[in-house]
Amino acid sequence: MVNVITQEWNLSVKSRKFNFDWKFLKDDNPDAFKIQFDDSGWRSLDLPHDWSIEGPFKQEYASSTGYLPGGIGWYRKKFIIPDSIKGKKIVIQFDGIYKNSEVWINEHYLGKRPYGYSSFHYDLTPFLNFETQENVIAVKVDHSDFADSRWYPGSGIYRNVFINLTDHVYIKPYGIFVTTPNISTSEAEIQIQTTVKNEYNNEANFKIEHQIKDATGKELITCSSVESITANGEQDFSHSIFLEQPNLWSPENPYLYRVETKVIKDGEVIDLEITPLGIRSFHFDVDSGFYLNGKNIKMKGVCIHHDAGCLGAAVPEKVWHRRLQLLKEAGVNAIRMSHNPPAPELLDMCDSYGFLVQDEAFDEWEHPKNKWVEGWNKGEPSLDGYASDFTEWAEIDLRDMVLRDRNHPSIVFWSIGNEIDYPNDPYSHPVLEDRYKADKSEAKGMGDIAKRLVSVVKKYDPSRPVTAALASVIMSNETEFPDALDVVGYNYQEFLYPEDHKKYPNRVIYGSENGRHHDAWLAVEQNDFISGQFIWTGIDYLGEARGWPVRHATPGMLDLAGFKKPLYFFKQSQWSEKDMVHLGLTSIKKKNPEQIYWDHEVDCEWRGNEGEIVRVACCTNCPEVDLLLNGESVGVKKYEDFPSGTIYWDIPYSEGTLKAVGKRNGNICCTHELKTAGEPTKLQLHSDTITLKADKQDVAHVEVNILDQDNNLVYDADNQIDCVIEGPGEIIGIECSNPASHQNYKATYRKAYHGKLLIYVRTTDQPGTITLKTSSVGLESSFIVIKVK
Repeated sequence: MVNVITQEWNLSVKSRKFNFDWKFLKDDNPDAFKIQFDDSGWRSLDLPHDWSIEGPFKQEYASSTGYLPGGIGWYRKKFIIPDSIKGKKIVIQFDGIYKNSEVWINEHYLGKRPYGYSSFHYDLTPFLNFETQENVIAVKVDHSDFADSRWYPGSGIYRNVFINLTDHVYIKPYGIFVTTPNISTSEAEIQIQTTVKNEYNNEANFKIEHQIKDATGKELITCSSVESITANGEQDFSHSIFLEQPNLWSPENPYLYRVETKVIKDGEVIDLEITPLGIRSFHFDVDSGFYLNGKNIKMKGVCIHHDAGCLGAAVPEKVWHRRLQLLKEAGVNAIRMSHNPPAPELLDMCDSYGFLVQDEAFDEWEHPKNKWVEGWNKGEPSLDGYASDFTEWAEIDLRDMVLRDRNHPSIVFWSIGNEIDYPNDPYSHPVLEDRYKADKSEAKGMGDIAKRLVSVVKKYDPSRPVTAALASVIMSNETEFPDALDVVGYNYQEFLYPEDHKKYPNRVIYGSENGRHHDAWLAVEQNDFISGQFIWTGIDYLGEARGWPVRHATPGMLDLAGFKKPLYFFKQSQWSEKDMVHLGLTSIKKKNPEQIYWDHEVDCEWRGNEGEIVRVACCTNCPEVDLLLNGESVGVKKYEDFPSGTIYWDIPYSEGTLKAVGKRNGNICCTHELKTAGEPTKLQLHSDTITLKADKQDVAHVEVNILDQDNNLVYDADNQIDCVIEGPGEIIGIECSNPASHQNYKATYRKAYHGKLLIYVRTTDQPGTITLKTSSVGLESSFIVIKVK
């Protein structure tokens, strides 16, 4: 199919998605960039697209990247540009291609970007054909070194593509920088820096106009100035606007204004940019932690990777919305983007939901880390990865991350690296004593690189602090690495907090990556100088697998399908301000019985052998909990009597209903029940929406539950479920979250896990009615209807 960039496309619509109707080949062909190349046999698809997730899972691939393939792929797209657009500037924007992308337009080579997480632009204008002659864009993606990451990266054009249309006097890409250097509840100063380029051969005269609009789109204040730029010149322009009675942005009140910036020439708007504006101030104090708008708060954070299980790295926006809403419900107020720049739309969502964000650039610098192939710390690791490109590309990639993301109010610090100082992987130092390896890279080299990277960040954004997540603070303290940072992240090193706070009185310390147990949170709660923590992780993710057959990592609060795990409720009990109580079963331990780990020791079901003594675990933020078994109380217990953060009872098992009643000041404020489930008898479907848009992008999450005759979830049911879809929609993935499942992710059937499945349904571009039917041998089938408008 040949797309036409329509004549109706005027400059008020500067940017349009360029995602539909591409051709794809999972193979290499040296002639695929040529205009006359025959791609009629290639597969047609829409972007974003990740070919690795299409599998198959094979043990011969790497445990680090989820036992999924890499390889080489080509994308091609044909399009026509009407003559009415001739004379304008046409730029293509790629938000992410993994990896080693090379791009051609009409056989003209535009360039290469090795890093798979960078966004970048190419100017198509000099090489385009107009009117009826078609244009051909070709993209080669080389992910041959499939064991190149410590987690699943995906392969292909896995993020959005845009075509941007402007005059030849235009706002440079990422050329607007909005800051709020001085704010109070009565007034906010808004500074706007605009970089404008003039590509004409004569001087350009124009007006720059900024409008501040509120969340409803109402214009609040405008400022403008008449400017000029010399022929083929580029210039920065600065404006300050004062807004009275600002609505301050915060996790509790993520209020967003917007800045509309126009370039006007001869009375015509020739360029327009809309920038989100969250008015807030923040700082870190060495003794008392993090302050937002003058209020001291703790960061209750999670780390996340970029995949979504069966969808791979090509994650629709609706999927992220669901996941972020669930994290917010748990009391999460901060997110660390690990360990690479995220999709731009994910940062837009963080702005709107009110998450505090750490935006992170790299997982390795000039020396490679181990990427395990046979399993965690097993066999010989791969050393492929970004290190081979770091020297040439790091400053460019870091610059582009900061320029792209610096207007997001959610971002409160930049990270230049994750665990760069992992002991002996790749750096070492004699301070490690008996673990010191003289053949490894010298740790002292980290200091100079850190200072260089920090200077890049500060050049493009002096308004935010720079951090890094240190894996071996003891080793890094022997170098200049920590001193180069504004804020120093400690990974799993809570034991060093008090000691280093005394030893380095000017160092701001926080938990950049942390375990999920209660003591790790107490280290934040009980130390004013610790700003917060980021637990590993918010969501399970593909890769970093312990070894075949396990294909993904399982430390998340949510599983691969986005279902709540027992850990979710434990963290909610620590972080949420809404009363909650939750029950589960755990094993009885004679040693350290009070240490109950919700990430791997608790199952949220009620089953056992009649009369057998079982341990009931309970997490809550209520002062006391009454436990009832079949309506009879088995004892009220107080939270304060359980310093490990989990209340528990040892009671005889009896089939029926187990109920926890959370109480505050003697009043019931929340409850949770577990019921003994019988044999599975039926399927039940639930969709998060019954109406979708016919835009080829809208997504419904359809949850499949296996129930007994009394509608109780059968937790251990793993029946295979077959799915059939009719109407203007398609199943783009089915996720069960079983770490050892190797079923084809593109099949229309899958075995359940813990009695559940999640089906992702995406619309076509046609209206109508979608009917999704599910069946399983021996179970009552179920269906659901979704309207597409």
